[in-house]
Amino acid sequence: REATIPKMLAPCLLRRAILTVPLVFVVALLVTEPARADQEAGTAIPAESRPCVDCHAFEFMQRALQDLKKTAYNLDTR
Repeated sequence: REATIPKMLAPCLLRRAILTVPLVFVVALLVTEPARADQEAGTAIPAESRPCVDCHAFEFMQRALQDLKKTAYNLDTR
């Protein structure tokens, strides 16, 4: 009976190792900061001089609205 315990324990440990290794890998990926190729050391633009995300979205929507108005005008004139 003592010989069957290690045989049963081995698949359990293997299954636990198979689940633990990817989990550790995912946690390590989440913890580390991704390297960005577009930003070199010392070239970061300070946050005060960068427009906010809302400003970018507002400008994008303004341009899209202007394009729609031009398209509507062109369709009306045809």
